[in-house]
Amino acid sequence: MSQRNKSIGRALKLSAACLALAIPSVVFAQEAPQAEDTSDGEIVVTAQGRSQLLSDVPVAISAVSAETLQNSGANDIRQLNQVAPSLLVSSTGSEANGSARIRGIGTVGDNPGLESSVPVFIDGVYRSRSGIGLNELGEIDRVEVQRGPQGTLGGRNSSAGLISIYSKKPSFTFGGSGELTYGNYDFMRAAGSVTGPISEQLAFRVDGVYVKRNGFYRDDQNGHDVNNRDRYFLRGQLLFEPTDALSVRLIADYTSRKEECCAATYVDRTVNQFIGDLNTPSTVGVASTATSNNIINVLRDLGQPLAAFNQGYGRNISVSPDRVFSGETKDYGFSGQIDYDFGGATFTSITAYRQYRSGQASDTDYGEVDILYRAPSDEAYRQFHTFTQELRLQGEAFGGKLDWLVGGFFANEKLTVRDNLRFGNQYGRFATCRIISGGGLAGLYSPASPSCVVPGVGAATIGGAAGLSGPDVLAAFTRLDTLNDLGTTNDRYFQNGTNFAAFTHNIVHITDTLDLTLGLRFTSDKKKFDATFGNDNSACTAVQGLVLDDLVNPLTTATARALAGSLIGLSCQGNSTAELNGVSINDKRSEDEFTGTAILSWKPVDDLLVYGSFARGYKAGGFNLDRSALKSPILPFGGQAGTQALVRNLQFDPELVDSYELGAKFSNGPFGLSVSAFRSDFSSFQLNTFNGTVFLVQNVNGCDNLVGGSSADTDLSNTTGSCAAGDITYGVRTQGLELEASLVPARNFRVAAGLTYAKTTYRDDLIGTKNGAPLDPALRKLPGDNLSNAPELVATSSVTWTPDIGSNGMSGLVYIDGRMTSDYNTGSDLFPQKEQDGFAVFNARIGLRGPDEAWGIELWGQNIFNQDYAQVAFNAPFQGGQSSAPFVDPRYPGGRQIFAHFLAEPRTYGITLRGKF
Repeated sequence: MSQRNKSIGRALKLSAACLALAIPSVVFAQEAPQAEDTSDGEIVVTAQGRSQLLSDVPVAISAVSAETLQNSGANDIRQLNQVAPSLLVSSTGSEANGSARIRGIGTVGDNPGLESSVPVFIDGVYRSRSGIGLNELGEIDRVEVQRGPQGTLGGRNSSAGLISIYSKKPSFTFGGSGELTYGNYDFMRAAGSVTGPISEQLAFRVDGVYVKRNGFYRDDQNGHDVNNRDRYFLRGQLLFEPTDALSVRLIADYTSRKEECCAATYVDRTVNQFIGDLNTPSTVGVASTATSNNIINVLRDLGQPLAAFNQGYGRNISVSPDRVFSGETKDYGFSGQIDYDFGGATFTSITAYRQYRSGQASDTDYGEVDILYRAPSDEAYRQFHTFTQELRLQGEAFGGKLDWLVGGFFANEKLTVRDNLRFGNQYGRFATCRIISGGGLAGLYSPASPSCVVPGVGAATIGGAAGLSGPDVLAAFTRLDTLNDLGTTNDRYFQNGTNFAAFTHNIVHITDTLDLTLGLRFTSDKKKFDATFGNDNSACTAVQGLVLDDLVNPLTTATARALAGSLIGLSCQGNSTAELNGVSINDKRSEDEFTGTAILSWKPVDDLLVYGSFARGYKAGGFNLDRSALKSPILPFGGQAGTQALVRNLQFDPELVDSYELGAKFSNGPFGLSVSAFRSDFSSFQLNTFNGTVFLVQNVNGCDNLVGGSSADTDLSNTTGSCAAGDITYGVRTQGLELEASLVPARNFRVAAGLTYAKTTYRDDLIGTKNGAPLDPALRKLPGDNLSNAPELVATSSVTWTPDIGSNGMSGLVYIDGRMTSDYNTGSDLFPQKEQDGFAVFNARIGLRGPDEAWGIELWGQNIFNQDYAQVAFNAPFQGGQSSAPFVDPRYPGGRQIFAHFLAEPRTYGITLRGKF
């Protein structure tokens, strides 16, 4: 049995075991301001313009209660993974840029130019990127995970779903709560809240959280921990209710984080069998073979311990001297919500302003050899200024036969990105050794010598070994050898985006048991883009000049072309091209889209709802805020006149989706069951990929008749793969089945389980943009395969028992939850070296609580079985070796790239004291 089949089998067994008890503590709702239990255990939600029982809402939306969040240990949206099987939240190079996926669909990577396929809303306010949900959240009423395209009920468009977080409102009854937590890694968390009346019409609430924790990576080189916690959060609220018809809620909050994140380690063959011999050094004087890799020799000889390439899931990281991962994040803003009941209709206004700024230093090569870094500086950050305004008016007509809603949404987002990505102090020697150690020059390899060349060797010897001639060959090596601590000085990207939408969402009650829901949205999205570039990498232009002066004539041989390409490529790779120094560019884009939804729902009996739906979803296009696409190729490798002529290479098209769903919900009070089958087809799917050198943003579409044949999109050397306009179709499909259920057989006992099967795949034949252009060669593994971070099968379960202890009001708490995941690939280019085997993660909590839960003490554990796994694996930056002529790697054609990964958190445990009044 294959490893994939084994992990799927394990997930099925876990789900079946849970479903045998009951089939989640998650409940279904839609943009619901309130959720409460009726006397018989049914859930009442105010959704779609009126109060409804949970079982009456014909949409697939999971709402997780505050109690479930507390028991699972959730302080940010990552912990929702444990209780929402269709959701996966992960973070990579910066916790400011976490990514959320629903049904296998999400926005990949750290590029701020891409909006989220699964955005985050907090108290009805759109947050610019979903990573903001990785902050502390304070006292929460509930979190809702809405699956499928959204937009006709308000807020910003989303193509895959959204996460709505609702904080606790002020109360007109005075009270407060607090908690103190201590755990391993010196984890300390203090949280408190107080609420009460200021007058009969005005109430307040204040929440605060402070967190500090050591990191779970150890940097022995510089003597400190990485991936630590040091943050605080404050939120203040006022609730003004002068009459029964009017409610005004004002919220202001501030988050500060000063932390070191995020380190990574190398992937070895004990973690991933496809690594094979990629981490094996070459024989001295011999280039890479099928059982070795010259890049390992270079890294070893320049100071990287070989043990780092073979430590499995160990968390001892390799960091260059004096390089750090320090980062600072500020997130603050305010919002005001006004609700007014006119009698026949209710008006809602939500106005908000947010500012979000995050700066992140890094040892960007993630190794001890100083190749690439971002220094801690005000010149490396991303900043969002966002203003949003939403208006809704909803009511009933025709004697209650029609529940109608109309509204509008406006957002202005000003985005500034600054970068200072620099070559490290050893980059020059690393670059020359990378060339010399590979191919026919391996016999000249001498890492301790200038230019990494054996002493006494001249240009003629190097040229002869490489099949070249020319007096400046050695000069080019000499200039490359001195390329240290140069690169970006101040790249600045400015984007001003304006989004306007008008929407309507209406429920027609055809009969007492049959409803038709119709929603429509028009969206206009405009973006203006400007950028300026600064760079002091003079070696780039110098090497280009030397190569073009003396290597043009012999470039008829493959070896000569390879050497010339390596010299230019390594002197100018990444975002280091000096040709853009002082250059300014600008561009703009505009798009208009209609989206909508239609739902037909029927209640044949009171306890059963069945429904079918269609939705058209949309996510705006934009600009790749990485200048790699602007690099002007150097003759004779291709030519381009001017940077401004290339600026449109930074654009990517909007993402569109057609989504279909069939579902059924049964609820008779203590038992609830929900089943949904779905299919969603995505056109111009927005994919962000790091290829080891630069970030590529590519739209992915399918083709019914691929020019060049069925292998045109997978052959590395192929330059075709285009598609006629009439043959272009969707590029990504997610389809499957979701099942969630809960059983409350007694007042103090609840069992829940969920199962999601989602086959999220690329089409067999793919092209890039909607004009039929070929897919980028870096994505040649995509056709016909599953998307990254899209496991086919996920099972979740939880058991909560709160038994009474004695007769004085005391109670206990026993809680455990689990999530089992089948195999999946963590890299957006789908190279098998990034595969993650299936695994299971369990959390547990046991406690004792006083009467009315006035006090409590809890022992808890997260990831209690210390399951090791990677969140995302990636190409180690610039760390690709060279192959000898006979070498062919069917898994990674054309090179000897090595890989690194960001690990998930290990087991944590501790004790929490709670109190409230």
